Amino acid sequence: MCRSRPFADNRAMSRINDRVSPPTSSAPGTPESPSSALHQEVGDPAATTVANATAPLMRWVRRRGSPVQGNLVDLLSNGQEYFPALIEAIDAARVHVVLETYIYADDDVGALVTDALIRAAQRGVDVRLVVDGFGAGDLPATLASRLRDGGVRLEVFRPVRGFRLARRHLRRLHRKMAVIDDSVAFVGGINIIDDHNYGPLELPEVGPRYDFAVRVRGPLVAQIALASARLWFRMAQQRGLRETATAFTEVETLTTAARQARREHHAGGVAAALLLRDNLRNRRTIEREYLYALGAARHDVIIANAYFLPGTKMRRALLACRERGVRVRLLLQGMVEYRLQHFATHALYARLLEAGIEIYEYEASFLHAKVAVIDNSWATVGSSNLDPFSLLLAREANVAVYDPSFAGVLRARLERAMAQRSARVVPEVHARLPRLRRFANWAAYYVLRLGVVIAGVTGRY
Repeated sequence: MCRSRPFADNRAMSRINDRVSPPTSSAPGTPESPSSALHQEVGDPAATTVANATAPLMRWVRRRGSPVQGNLVDLLSNGQEYFPALIEAIDAARVHVVLETYIYADDDVGALVTDALIRAAQRGVDVRLVVDGFGAGDLPATLASRLRDGGVRLEVFRPVRGFRLARRHLRRLHRKMAVIDDSVAFVGGINIIDDHNYGPLELPEVGPRYDFAVRVRGPLVAQIALASARLWFRMAQQRGLRETATAFTEVETLTTAARQARREHHAGGVAAALLLRDNLRNRRTIEREYLYALGAARHDVIIANAYFLPGTKMRRALLACRERGVRVRLLLQGMVEYRLQHFATHALYARLLEAGIEIYEYEASFLHAKVAVIDNSWATVGSSNLDPFSLLLAREANVAVYDPSFAGVLRARLERAMAQRSARVVPEVHARLPRLRRFANWAAYYVLRLGVVIAGVTGRY
């Protein structure tokens, strides 16, 4: 549970800093370059030695053994880049396609994806589509029938029955993943919905929704395929013994494949890890990855997040970064999409700004991204917001990439968004907010805290 005081004192450091060594001092008179200190080319022994000496994060990465080497990871911005790549991969499928999404809209983009899935199914490809019962609860029956009649195996995760806001409905499938033929996978924050589809809102002047995904080829695909197979097995248990046995066999096969891929040495490519959050084996994986990365940060942190309401540990980690002299920039939602979350986030601004954290609000459209870059050595792209519902309740999936080139590409896009399509929050201006607005911010904050209590995860946030 968040404490009644929104932030602990700056001197109260997060325990995560006990896990990393202090930064290595540069020679006198020699400025330390963030990129030269932390850049590492996979497979280069000399660069690895330098990284071991100067980047605690990378030492922890190798020690925990989660990332796998030899992956090709491409950054995809918005639906403009994501959907053509996804449809191209589906059209090339020969064995199976698995697609998981929170929202599956009945719009132009939904029609294109639907057509691609049906084409694949009619070629004899095993096509599975899993949508969330809350996010895709308005999926038209005609569209569902068209998918099933076309050969697509459509399943709804935790269908909503009765009162939509009941506590039992809070654990949602929020991740967005696709696996095609165990050779290519997609992970990110992009739902199956047009970038300009804002539901009941008529906003023709607003730009495309700002979001990211990654296309992955290499050994990490085996882990992504296994994650999807485990979810399919869980849902198969409700469909009878035969389907359960078939799904269990598939999980066993993919488990073996994922273990083999982890043990093998893959030349070339980059190191990457699949970060899952669920309510069984991966309850805190994504949050811990963020905490370790922030605890190892020595130069620069950029976080872009649609719904930003971090818990006490995350806030302490951000403040600890500033105490070490790390530059911290947050790219947050500038347009009001959900008033409660929007105002609650603003309640945290004063303490962050006081610590010297830079806050930029994206104003060109709705921000939906959930990404971060730290020290040009670590980056993550995925579906997890930094709020209690993503970190403690929903099923989420992120990919962490340990590569300076990938981090540099993501960093450049975020910096361009901050410079050209965002407004910086000025501390002096924010301090002069009217009392009524400050009251509304804190009222929203405590309402969301109450939501955490109702969800039953008070002691872990």
